[in-house]
Amino acid sequence: MSELRRLRYFLAVAEERNFTRAAERLHIAQPALSRQVRELERELGVELLSRTTHKVEPTEAGLMLLERGPALLDAADSLWRGVRGFADGSLGSISLGYGMSAGYETAPQLLLAMSEEAPGIEVSARVMSFADIVAGVAAGTLDVGLVRCAPPQQELVLTLLRLERQGLIVSRDHPLAQGGAAGGVDPAELDGVKLLLHARDHNPGHYDQIMDICAKAGAKPEVLVRGLDFDASYTPVASGAAVTIVGETGRVGLPAGLLWLPLVPATTVEVHLITRGPNRSPAIERLLKVAADTARQQGWLQPPV
Repeated sequence: MSELRRLRYFLAVAEERNFTRAAERLHIAQPALSRQVRELERELGVELLSRTTHKVEPTEAGLMLLERGPALLDAADSLWRGVRGFADGSLGSISLGYGMSAGYETAPQLLLAMSEEAPGIEVSARVMSFADIVAGVAAGTLDVGLVRCAPPQQELVLTLLRLERQGLIVSRDHPLAQGGAAGGVDPAELDGVKLLLHARDHNPGHYDQIMDICAKAGAKPEVLVRGLDFDASYTPVASGAAVTIVGETGRVGLPAGLLWLPLVPATTVEVHLITRGPNRSPAIERLLKVAADTARQQGWLQPPV
């Protein structure tokens, strides 16, 4: 660093051809400037400036340094800015895992906000199972997870990102579609109805919350276990054999024969970002800030009415 500072001092003198003007330009005292240039010459073992009473001229070695020195300073400045960027959260890399349910809107909105607000942070995102996300964050092989109904674990820090309103996906020909078209479906109407759900061990918190919604309404649906493979057509629902409860973002891209009807009264499921703590990287802290700003702008934390 001292050599770069002395190089900067030398360049100022070589460009101005005058110590006084160079000192004024650098806002330092002239004797101090002279000492620093002499020290640079001593370290390099070569005279860089030819000094007379009336003028200062670069030597042959000084001309070479005058020609190539500015590029070296620019490269060093760029390098220092890059290194400092990792400290202030403007540069870095993050691995993020999210469940399929977050892929409709929540994850894309967050990733778009990151690309706009923190373009220097590379976010590597992929769809993963709930269990793999939680295990990955806990083990440190994954930086951030985006999940529904995050489990409380001592090593995990939960950041609420969204209160997602829940609704029923039904076939347009299903009896519940006729009754719910006016404004929504009361969970009490799910008593005895086949309800398509992932197995409880896939996400115990989410399974239990959905069943609790039904139980509080006095309904006991017949659970039809849904496989973990992606089924955008909701095949059992489309055939009228079952219904399923999903968040409002699940309305995106629904096949023409299906409807999303909100549960009434309004019911939400919590969507969290999960990280390890403490001592999170500045890049992760930046993502959490961008996530908070996005949630506020999108109204994700406003309870539905």
